[in-house]
Amino acid sequence: MAESKAEDYGAFIQRFNLFPSPHSPTLPPLPLEGLTFAVKDIFDIDGSVTGFGNPDWARTHLPATSTAPAVLALLEAGATCVGKTVMDEMAYSINGENKHYGTPINPCAPGRVPGGSSSGSAVAVAAGLVDFSLGTDTAGSVRVPAAYCGIFGFRPSHDVVSTSHVIPMAQNFDTVGWFARDPATISKVGHTLLQLPGEINVKPTRFIIANDCFKYLGSLGEQISHILVQSVEDTFGSHVISHENLGNYTLSKVPISKSFVSTAPESRASTIPELGALSYALRLLQRFEFKSNHEEWLNNVKPSLGPGISERIMEALTSTDDNLDSCRKFKVDFKAALTDLLGDYGVLAIPTIPGPPPKLNLDVTALKDFRAQAFCLIAVASMSGFCQISVPLGLQNGLPVSVSLLARHGADYFLLNLVRSFYPTLKERAAATWESGL
Repeated sequence: MAESKAEDYGAFIQRFNLFPSPHSPTLPPLPLEGLTFAVKDIFDIDGSVTGFGNPDWARTHLPATSTAPAVLALLEAGATCVGKTVMDEMAYSINGENKHYGTPINPCAPGRVPGGSSSGSAVAVAAGLVDFSLGTDTAGSVRVPAAYCGIFGFRPSHDVVSTSHVIPMAQNFDTVGWFARDPATISKVGHTLLQLPGEINVKPTRFIIANDCFKYLGSLGEQISHILVQSVEDTFGSHVISHENLGNYTLSKVPISKSFVSTAPESRASTIPELGALSYALRLLQRFEFKSNHEEWLNNVKPSLGPGISERIMEALTSTDDNLDSCRKFKVDFKAALTDLLGDYGVLAIPTIPGPPPKLNLDVTALKDFRAQAFCLIAVASMSGFCQISVPLGLQNGLPVSVSLLARHGADYFLLNLVRSFYPTLKERAAATWESGL
């Protein structure tokens, strides 16, 4: 019997069991043995239609004939897949609302959106329905729902986890990410999926707090910065801590950003014009790649699309390739500048999102400023290709609080190990701060 939405929080679009291959009890246990997971309905599972969040897509596509390598790797590591999860249509939203399949219920903040586009995957983990889950992150689709649902969400360095047999959104930004409730599990999944040389117990050489980014959060940003400073001092020493104005740094180190600041509409709506310009370049590139991938299907099928999504997709379909070379140069130069800032083992701290999760069913126009600020933060990892983890800091006034940490491209193990080593201190400091009401 199918579970009701109340029982499964509306997280699943399809329930099934994919078991790992039998494992001899005489051998050492597999790394993910006994754990369960779910996958976003963007991953191919042999014999199942990959729905991409839209019933017209599901209706016009045949069942997959093979399973995504990322899913196979988790099965081979001993985990059991228990189903596919609801997602935003065509992965083109960070809200988590789906007019066709319903909006998964945010267990951490009912009445608020769960975040998207990997909405069901985040909710399944937050509700304790699975131990971990797979999502994808092109422009925030793991990081945002992780923050909204009060769990860990990891976006790996671009192109280090296979996206084969995953429906593309925009390939130069697409990543396979994952969610978990604790740092040990998110790290175990990473060690299964990442095809990188391991780095064991490397301490950070720099821990940089982006002061201008935390100003989006007002007094809460000051509290989070203080929690970070105390936790890093306790764990690694005060000598590694520094502060940076990321907007000013971008302006000084990435000369092409100046022309974008003067022309990009996002840079005028944002309190950090340089990151608004970065966000604008990301969105132009994302639109162009999405259009290249899906224009033919959209024009032929003319699918039914929900509010916000339909407007976004129309913008993509009517976009041109003007400015793309400049956008690509901005991307390359920004990655180089951020690599210089962090070095091999530096960490950059920014907010994951600019505030608490929005309320359900808000009009699209009411979210315009929030989205503009959110994409300023999202663009940092998307445009650099760096790895990023959203770390939960508990609840303040009944709503989830998070912070994000970034490391250079390829330093994924380092970042996962770092979070695992200092999260207990971070969690304790955050809890004490919220309890004191300071």
